[in-house]
Amino acid sequence: MGGDVKLEDIKLSDLRVNSANDRHGELVDEDAAIEWLLKHRTLHMQNLAKDIISTGEIYEPPLVHPHNGHFIVYDGNRRTTVLKLLDDPQRAPSSDWAEFFSDLRKNWTGAFPSTVECQIEEDRDRLDEILYRRHTGQQSGVGQSQWDAEAKSNFEKRTGKKTKINVAEEIERLLVSSGRLENELKIPRSNLNRLLSAEQFRNRAGIAVDSNKLRYTHAEEKVLNALERIARDLASRTITLEDIWDNDSKRAYLNKLDQEKVLPRSEDALARTAPAKAKSTQTKTSQTKTFHNESKPSSDPGKRRHLIRNLDFGLQQTQNNRKILDIFNELQHRLKFDEHDNAIAVLFRVLLELSLEHYIKGASVPDIQKGENLSGKYRKALRHMFEAGKFEKKQFEALKKFEKGDPLFSTTTLHSYVHSADFFPSDHHLKSMWDTLEGFIVNCLKA
Repeated sequence: MGGDVKLEDIKLSDLRVNSANDRHGELVDEDAAIEWLLKHRTLHMQNLAKDIISTGEIYEPPLVHPHNGHFIVYDGNRRTTVLKLLDDPQRAPSSDWAEFFSDLRKNWTGAFPSTVECQIEEDRDRLDEILYRRHTGQQSGVGQSQWDAEAKSNFEKRTGKKTKINVAEEIERLLVSSGRLENELKIPRSNLNRLLSAEQFRNRAGIAVDSNKLRYTHAEEKVLNALERIARDLASRTITLEDIWDNDSKRAYLNKLDQEKVLPRSEDALARTAPAKAKSTQTKTSQTKTFHNESKPSSDPGKRRHLIRNLDFGLQQTQNNRKILDIFNELQHRLKFDEHDNAIAVLFRVLLELSLEHYIKGASVPDIQKGENLSGKYRKALRHMFEAGKFEKKQFEALKKFEKGDPLFSTTTLHSYVHSADFFPSDHHLKSMWDTLEGFIVNCLKA
């Protein structure tokens, strides 16, 4: 039953703490992943380190996958981090942490181990299934730490698991009903779901998930052409799981299709999304009724608990944007309306200001004066983006209104949320402002 478990002693120096761990999403490197764990799981990491010193062992082998001559840890990143820092305390990201691990190391009896027994899993599909069944108990940080909402979200975005709609199944129906795919052709649905696990990747293929239904964002013919190519690449094993394992490899594959002019282009974009439905014998009346029902907004404002929608915006952490992305993640996953309204309003203002500074510096925006206010920086950064071709004229004109426009939709509003004792946050306002500024802020962070 199941595959054989392969256990092997691996050099500690050959293990890599996973910089794309589902706990935090993609970070710049192993050091950033170690710092994230120490910052966001401080007490757990301290307890785990003390437990390893007192017992002299770890009780579950890390789950690893071989890659480019070393082994990436997929389960056991906390254990691996503790062992690496006990082995070399000076590698810790701060003097306090270096002192903590150095003091603990003095209590280790005998030679410190240079190898770790690990469970090696070469089959990436099986690796995900193992991960999916773990993380059920915390034990104050000594045992496995349960994934929080952000980690679960990252896992589901990366793998395409546990979505309400089976995107691959819907695509297969579209292609078969349009005569583009023969019934007997077997598409590896799990791989197709993985490739299209996030809205950013679905959009490139010309589709979106809205109100738990598949919709076209671009001209149907162009979209079906692209989906047929993707389906045939996967069915023929031209593209395998290894080729679309993480976000970088997904982007590389989609970029290749884009260069080959397989994917829909900007000129193919629809003014509004349209239902993506398999050909059927529905009457004209029932089709009209269905379109009306499916055209409802994708989000009920009364049920939206976070400022930032739970989408993968394709943001990559760098040395310069770590704090900004920490704030972004708090607004996307942790702070909830009705519980943290003031905190959301203040952090939204901070996010906008820091994002602007990041863009101004990264894109070398000219004519920024020392001490210039938020409104001026916003105006100049927006103009710079427009001239760089990041926005069309219509979008540019709409975003210009934020500088001074409507008193309830402006930089002045955000300023009042922070500095006025009589100006109280409105969740509807904040959501509306975020939805309008979303593309601008994301562009800032990608500079």
